[in-house]
Amino acid sequence: MRSATARVGKMQCVTLLALCAAAGAAGAAGAADAVPAVPAPLSSIRVTGDARVSAKPDRVQIDLGVQTVAVQSQQAAAANARELEAVLAAVRTAAGSTGQLRTVSYALNPNYQYHPGGGEPTITGYTAVNVVEVTLDELARMGDVIDAATRAGANRVQGIQFTLRDQDAIRAEALRQAAQRAHAEAEVLAGALNLRILRVLTVEETSPQIVPVRMFRPAARAAGAVAEAATPVESGTLDVSAQVVLVVEVGPAAH
Repeated sequence: MRSATARVGKMQCVTLLALCAAAGAAGAAGAADAVPAVPAPLSSIRVTGDARVSAKPDRVQIDLGVQTVAVQSQQAAAANARELEAVLAAVRTAAGSTGQLRTVSYALNPNYQYHPGGGEPTITGYTAVNVVEVTLDELARMGDVIDAATRAGANRVQGIQFTLRDQDAIRAEALRQAAQRAHAEAEVLAGALNLRILRVLTVEETSPQIVPVRMFRPAARAAGAVAEAATPVESGTLDVSAQVVLVVEVGPAAH
C-alpha cells in the first residue's frame, strides 16, 4: 500500500514538472511572438533643384549728402545744415509726392595735420557729413533727383540700389521652380533605374536670395554746376535664386 502511494506521488510530481515545462515553453514562444518585426529599410532618392528668376526693379534707393569743412566744429555743422536743407527741398520737388527721405548717417570729425617729426597731430578744422536715403518708386525720376540734388549743393552721391516693392511674389516663384526641377530630376532618376516615386519623405529649402543691383558713383559734380543733360541711370534686372532638396521613397515600377 505504501509503495502504491509512493508511485502515485512520483507520477503527480512528474506530471507537475511536465506541465511547468510546457507552460514555460508556451511563455517563451509567446514572448518571441511579441517581439516586433524590424521594418525593411526604405529605398530613397535625394535630389537638389536650383532655380534663378529675373525681375525688373520697381524701386530705387539713392544715398546722397553734403560734406562741409570749417575751422570750428560749430561752423562746419551749421554750414552743413544750411546746405542740406537746400538739397532736401530740391530733392522733394524732383522726387514728387511718392518720394521718401530718411537720414542714414551723420558725422562730425576733426581734421588732423601730422608732423614729419612725430608728436601730437594738430587739429586744422572739422568735417561734417550728412547722408540721406531717397526712395523712389518712379524710376524715371532718378536722373532728375540726382541732378536737382547736386545743383542744390549735394557733393556726395554714395550709391544707388535697385530693389522690388513686392519681394514675396518673386521669392515664391523661385521656390516653385526649384521644387519642380527637383521633382523632375527625381522622376528621371527613378525611371532610369526602373523604379517609381511612392511618396515624398522630406523637403528642405534655402531662403531665396534677392541680389539687389548696386551702382556706385564718385563724388558728385561741384555744387552750382549746370548739367548739360540729365544723369543717365540704368536699372538692369534683379536675380532671385532658390534651392530645394527633395528626398523621395521609391519602389519597383509597375508592370
